[in-house]
Amino acid sequence: MGISRRELLKVTSASGVVAAGLAASEGFLKPVLAQGEVSQAQTKSGEMTYRTLGRTGERVSAIGLGGHHIGRLREEQDSIKLIRSAIDRGINFMDNSWDYHNGRSHRWMGAALKDGYREKVFLMTKIDGRTKGAAMMQIDDSLKSLQTDRIDLMQHHEIIRMEDPDRIFGAGGAMEAVVEAQKAGKIRYIGFTGHKDPLVHLRMLELATQNNFRFDTVQMPLNVMDGHFRSFEQQVLPVLVKNQMGVLGMKSMGDSYVLRSNTVTPIECLHYAMNLPTSVVITGIDTMQLLDQAFEAVRTFVPMDRAQVAAMLNRTREAALKGQYELYKTSSQFDSTAMNPSWLG
Repeated sequence: MGISRRELLKVTSASGVVAAGLAASEGFLKPVLAQGEVSQAQTKSGEMTYRTLGRTGERVSAIGLGGHHIGRLREEQDSIKLIRSAIDRGINFMDNSWDYHNGRSHRWMGAALKDGYREKVFLMTKIDGRTKGAAMMQIDDSLKSLQTDRIDLMQHHEIIRMEDPDRIFGAGGAMEAVVEAQKAGKIRYIGFTGHKDPLVHLRMLELATQNNFRFDTVQMPLNVMDGHFRSFEQQVLPVLVKNQMGVLGMKSMGDSYVLRSNTVTPIECLHYAMNLPTSVVITGIDTMQLLDQAFEAVRTFVPMDRAQVAAMLNRTREAALKGQYELYKTSSQFDSTAMNPSWLG
């Protein structure tokens, strides 16, 4: 990349919006965003708690169903059963992506959303295209595979390179396709995702500001390890809260790597992410047991105070400092677009 981290800090600090996030990073390990201290309107219905998705006003389940995992099952009928069970019990936020399992996650979720289930959910998916042409193709393919005429939230996927924001917002870039699709009624809201470095997220937000655009949502890793190492929580989350963007937390367990540190339990991982001002915590669920675990996390969640958050961070500090349990930041193992550059266009 042609710009160093120090240079980028100088660039992004020029924006008042982004500078707010960078200033927050000075309070390293200071749990200023504990749920108990941040107003997060929520309601309870049945087994599920619902929160507001940023300034959209949409009510979404505090736990979202991860689209990658539902494509891991052996049989389509098993995936359909799992998805519908999640919806019947109250999960209404559906996560997915154009590229998951070569489109299988889309096709299986589309089948599951028949018979009136589509009207019960807030459907989110993602596209990889960086050019207008690639993005348009992926949007239309997503609509077809999901068997719907609209997608509630479309997100630019894997914003992991410093040049990704420039390509998306550039002439002939993917943003042109997404905005056109929104105007045509194919999608309702627009966001982006990424897992590599908070500075890339800040660059995306900076370019949005320069182009007089404000994202509805941002998705990023939020977990007990992130607070110690290249932290999205410390650097990006305050910007989103200030600007009322919906916060989508992912990798609460780091695709199980966080659990391998033997410092926290799965329920604690979900509770930590739910304790932040997240609209939704998206978690991978590919068994009924994991679905039960997600609902148990909701049932037992009680907002943690500053001392409780600090205690959990202190417990995970030594394991987290080098990023060894956050391989999505430190390796290419989770970079699907790096392994399939043609998806970018």
